[in-house]
Amino acid sequence: MQDEDHPPVPMPMPIETQAETASALRPPQPRNPLHGLTLEAIVTRLADFYGWDDLGQRIPVRCFTHDPSVKSSLKFLRKTPWAREKVESLYLFMLRDQKRQGF
Repeated sequence: MQDEDHPPVPMPMPIETQAETASALRPPQPRNPLHGLTLEAIVTRLADFYGWDDLGQRIPVRCFTHDPSVKSSLKFLRKTPWAREKVESLYLFMLRDQKRQGF
């Protein structure tokens, strides 16, 4: 039974439907090499490619130079936008360099 003074309250959308709707609203990014990559994947690939020592020289932040780990790097980079931008830029540089070298 509905009260005439109040319209019916709509039922909340299931979480699965919300996620599908949100992803459908985002435009596809076929030319963005960072699209779909997690920060963890980026840091891991950079550490594998350059090693922590070289990574710490290229981006001199403490999480890369003092007892580095993926976990500590993620914690720092998620809180520090300027450092995250440097990491993403270095990742894009690495991809271009690999492409030039024929990897």
